[in-house]
Amino acid sequence: MRLSRYFLPVLKETPSEAQIASHRLMLRAGMIKQSSAGIYSWLPLGFKVLRKLENIVHEEQIRAGHIPMLMPTLQSADLWRESGRYDDYGQEMLRIKDRHDRDMLYGPTNEELITDIFRSHVGSYKDLPLTLYHIQWKFRDEIRPRFGVMRGREFYMKDGYNFDLTKEDALHAYNRHLVSYLRTYERMGLQAIPMRADGGPIGGDYTHEFLVLAETGESEVFYDSEITDLKFGDRAIDYDDVAQCQAVLEEFTSRYARTDETHDEALFQQVPEDRRRVARGIEVGQIFYFGTKYSDAMGATVQGPDGKMTPVHMGSHGIGVSRLMGAIIEASHDDNGIIWPEGVTPFHVGIVNLKQGDEEADAACDALYSSFTALGLEPLYDDRNERAGGKFATMDLIGLPWRITVGPRGLKNGVVEVTCRRTGASEELPPEAAVQKIAQIYATL
Repeated sequence: MRLSRYFLPVLKETPSEAQIASHRLMLRAGMIKQSSAGIYSWLPLGFKVLRKLENIVHEEQIRAGHIPMLMPTLQSADLWRESGRYDDYGQEMLRIKDRHDRDMLYGPTNEELITDIFRSHVGSYKDLPLTLYHIQWKFRDEIRPRFGVMRGREFYMKDGYNFDLTKEDALHAYNRHLVSYLRTYERMGLQAIPMRADGGPIGGDYTHEFLVLAETGESEVFYDSEITDLKFGDRAIDYDDVAQCQAVLEEFTSRYARTDETHDEALFQQVPEDRRRVARGIEVGQIFYFGTKYSDAMGATVQGPDGKMTPVHMGSHGIGVSRLMGAIIEASHDDNGIIWPEGVTPFHVGIVNLKQGDEEADAACDALYSSFTALGLEPLYDDRNERAGGKFATMDLIGLPWRITVGPRGLKNGVVEVTCRRTGASEELPPEAAVQKIAQIYATL
């Protein structure tokens, strides 16, 4: 993409309403624009990253054997009355009436709707196990929406639901989701720690939240520092292997890590003092096993091997896709702007032409642009007739991991400058070697 043809409305000044880094930088980098309190338009750069995050979530869910679908944003209140949650959910639920005076709601989650789909189409244990998921806009009417996409009213979320014959099968689904979430977050350049959490209005005794450590986190967290040394990495795992998935769960949850809602000071004191940590965390996902809570209430049963009808065991599993963008920025930025991890960057490399209109510089930039495009990478070429300082400031603000700077002086020596956004380190390379270096970095992802 040539920047002269792109819509990137960057701001020089920080809007007064932005209180935290991610909100400030997303507004300044032209990624979002507030439509109303807690509701945002996603401008091209922000939408591009949102799609990158969504694609990673899809890939890891499908890798784990989960099946994508799509449910509506508006739901009938009757289903929620069946489960008993219509009145319990509180004022965060947006309740509306259609023209026929029927009670509707803008879904904050989908346990009832997916249970209705299941009970309409599945009647035998032979169709189990089954996990369905979708990625969809949700709405929760926060009393004080703030911090941009971190605590908005409208948000983009992956929610998945497993249906199993027994508790043991459902707990394997729980473990499978934990493994897939670890892979998902690491691909995004995040360390998201699974922490014992509270079930809240969804319910369930088995639940873990995934939290990214950040000073601006809304939750106080207590953990054993050893857990921050754990990495899932690129290890191979068979999601159908119960023992393998259980081993990963034990590896990542055996050390103390809890949110303030479930914190147990006596247990925390058993952690060696030099490893006890108290910090803030940003929730980016949660997994639940809640047994037969919804299947009992809504009649979601299957015929078991013995011929008897039995309620299915269920769990729900969510990832806040739009919130993830804020979490990544909170965890990865500096005074100059965003620093995107390579796995989620909107463009793979920025190309800065120091002397637009110079025949040799223009030709070199065009050649770099064509080389990256031919390799399946997306460059952002700043071909504007602007001063070099302004071009560098824009590239730093939007946070592309790599920048190639092209100018007449370097070209006389047959080189361009390659700069790493995270470290600031630069090196001079021939243009072909610069392309090869960037291509090799992305080939390893």
